[in-house]
Amino acid sequence: MNIADLRKSYEKAELNENASHADPLQQFAQWLQEAIAADVPEPNAMTLATVASNLRPSTRVVLIKGYDERGIVWYTNYDSRKGQELAGNPFAALQFHWVELERVVRIEGRVEKVSDEESDTYFHSRPLDSRIGAWASPQSQVIDGRTVLVTNAAKYAAQFMLNPPRPPHWGGYRLVPDNWQFWQGRKSRLHDRLRYTQEGSGWLRERLAP
Repeated sequence: MNIADLRKSYEKAELNENASHADPLQQFAQWLQEAIAADVPEPNAMTLATVASNLRPSTRVVLIKGYDERGIVWYTNYDSRKGQELAGNPFAALQFHWVELERVVRIEGRVEKVSDEESDTYFHSRPLDSRIGAWASPQSQVIDGRTVLVTNAAKYAAQFMLNPPRPPHWGGYRLVPDNWQFWQGRKSRLHDRLRYTQEGSGWLRERLAP
């Protein structure tokens, strides 16, 4: 099959100004809960885009670990490529793609680190293997092979036993949104697309052509 011939007709739902929330966080919360209820595979997975000092963008998939009026939270290694890029340019974009529901959410904004207390609380809620893994993996660095990870994991497991502390290079980020977009697939490629941009203490909701 010619890949250019792969097509799908989007006909599951619609998104309009009257039925959507005036607050994008409420709209996001509704869609996320609907994705979870629909048993969408990994509904908490989101693509994170950052830009390096040389202006080259990069993306990777991370998992949302919290959201409220302050923003969207995930956790990672601060020394990783994304951590280094965010240190130099603290703006990023997130994207959720719930294929089965024919929905996409895009979020843009400034990124900040969460408090040490928040990072500690989440870190200690993780399974033991994941806590050891945070010490064992020099994320984004070149290593000689998987043996490096296995050896590191064994070393830190022996050192910390059942109580590994949170590594100083590991913690949370929060994206503080100033732009949201909600996309609902529609028939004939006439998709629904609503954008929310920050306007004072509220949000301006507009429809964009697909």
